Amino acid sequence: MEIKDSVALVTGGNRGIGEAFVRAFLAAGAAKVYVGTREVANAQHLVDEDARVVAVQLDVSKPEQIEAAAAKCQDVSILVNNAGQFSMQTLLKAPDLSAARAEMETNYFGPLAMCRAFAPILARHKESAVANVLSAGGIVAVPGMGGYSPSKFAGRAMSTCLRAELAAQNTSVTALIVGSVDTRMASHVEGFKETPATIAEAALKAIRKGATEVDTDFMAVDVRANLARDPAGFELQMRRSLSGERVTTGR
Repeated sequence: MEIKDSVALVTGGNRGIGEAFVRAFLAAGAAKVYVGTREVANAQHLVDEDARVVAVQLDVSKPEQIEAAAAKCQDVSILVNNAGQFSMQTLLKAPDLSAARAEMETNYFGPLAMCRAFAPILARHKESAVANVLSAGGIVAVPGMGGYSPSKFAGRAMSTCLRAELAAQNTSVTALIVGSVDTRMASHVEGFKETPATIAEAALKAIRKGATEVDTDFMAVDVRANLARDPAGFELQMRRSLSGERVTTGR
């Protein structure tokens, strides 16, 4: 679909990849960009920079805020589910299930609730789009990513199911597989990291094409290649990372 003159909503849009999405939409000529953020003040710098930016209080783990956002943002034609949570806990060593539940709530149920709330709004447009920001941890299980990796697997499956349900109203659904990016969430990751702007640029190209699934950066491409070449060996590689051994996905 065409980005120019569209109206986008980006969850978690006040920093990192989300902020890069906002700037990319503005540069591409979007008529308006809603910035979903837990605290409206956190997006004030974007509002001050461009009159087309509207900050919206939106924590995707809170149904009442999703409902309020849908009531306010009645003109959205592109929904970007970017907000995410990574608790850096393994499944068995975490003290309880709270971290895994929170990751699933933010990374799976939140985007699902957003799609349910905004599907009727997207249907008003001749063409519309949903982009779900996922992870390379959603195509290969990463034991060190506890509840995060499973939640991204769930998000990927959700994208496929929603694509089927939304096809009749001409709403495309794109799953964005993201590797290592220079954001606060990935501050613990060593080695090369892509810029958030690179991810946003790849994502907008995918939205324009109505692509179903896109690897947005080198690491995502490399992970998929390693998984296809030697699934069992790659699983062992991921397992060794639990002991603190540095893992590389280089060919």
